[in-house]
Amino acid sequence: MKTIRSDILGFCSGVSRAIKSALDALGAEDGGQKPKKIYSLGPLIHNQIALEQLSQKGLKILQEDQIDCLDGDCIVIVRAHGVSPLVLEKIRVKGAKIIDATCPRVALSQRRAAEFSQKGMFVILTGDKGHAEVKAVEGSALFVGGRFVLVQNVQEAEQLAVLPEMENNSVLLSQTTFSPEEYKKIALILSEKIKGLKVLDTICPATGQRQKALVELAKKVDALVVVGGKKSANSERLYELAKSLKPAAYFVESAEDLPKDFGTAKTIGLTAGASSPDFVIDAVEARIQAM
Repeated sequence: MKTIRSDILGFCSGVSRAIKSALDALGAEDGGQKPKKIYSLGPLIHNQIALEQLSQKGLKILQEDQIDCLDGDCIVIVRAHGVSPLVLEKIRVKGAKIIDATCPRVALSQRRAAEFSQKGMFVILTGDKGHAEVKAVEGSALFVGGRFVLVQNVQEAEQLAVLPEMENNSVLLSQTTFSPEEYKKIALILSEKIKGLKVLDTICPATGQRQKALVELAKKVDALVVVGGKKSANSERLYELAKSLKPAAYFVESAEDLPKDFGTAKTIGLTAGASSPDFVIDAVEARIQAM
């Protein structure tokens, strides 16, 4: 069976940076001894296979409600999705060393949320409720006493109750992995509802590039396979797009998740989310070609 890879797939620069930060910390020595306790604040990336490999090397996952267990012997890696300033302050108080692996684009969104909040503006964010990046941006706005509104989709944008004080006093940002097309629709709806709304493009270009590459890939194949973590927002959006392009679309985390066969399909298109390691993509491709 023939496979064709998307022109853009696999780790984005932010994820690569976070992985490198973790591996550097795990391999470092301090005075001839390796640090005793190295944590990532929440899952470093949204890919279970990569997380299991890092766990085998000694990286532990620290949840926000476990910060009290930290001390001066600990290293805490802030994952690519970022974290709120309040949580960072709690870690500093415990004396732990912080390695900030926040994606630069996420960090920029956090700074913007804080800056606009300090000016008294409403910060409106499009994104997924509960996602780590969304919580980080929200936390940055609220940390300085700002007013924050989350809009998850077009329906919520249409239903948003606009306060009079939001006019000429609101800014729209987006989760970096949000759908560019969905963001355009939401921005249009909110711009009509909120006079003087300031709209910023905070979506990572890699998100749109992956989706455009997938559209082109779909023209050349009979079926599509999206490789990604089950909790990965950008992988899930790739899969939603894949389903709209081809009836035969599959979302897999590893080669073991592939179907037993692809029916009459002869050519399979392969793409992957931003947190999918190369070795997982290679294994999926090898399994397909062996069918």
